[in-house]
Amino acid sequence: MRVAIDRDLCVGHGLCYMLAPDVFHDDDEGYGQVTADSPVAPDRVEGARRAAGSCPERAIILSADPTGG
Repeated sequence: MRVAIDRDLCVGHGLCYMLAPDVFHDDDEGYGQVTADSPVAPDRVEGARRAAGSCPERAIILSADPTGG
């Protein structure tokens, strides 16, 4: 699974990095950022899903990793 944040939708609630700090972090202005530009590790997928489902703006995009990860 890959994860991204739509910067046009994110307003900086911070739920993503509070719920899944191993997948997301905040930038200098408090907006969510994806921690790594690589597929989400299998043991972190649930946290990424929980953060995506909790985002009020639905700014978190989850997608299948084309390499199968």
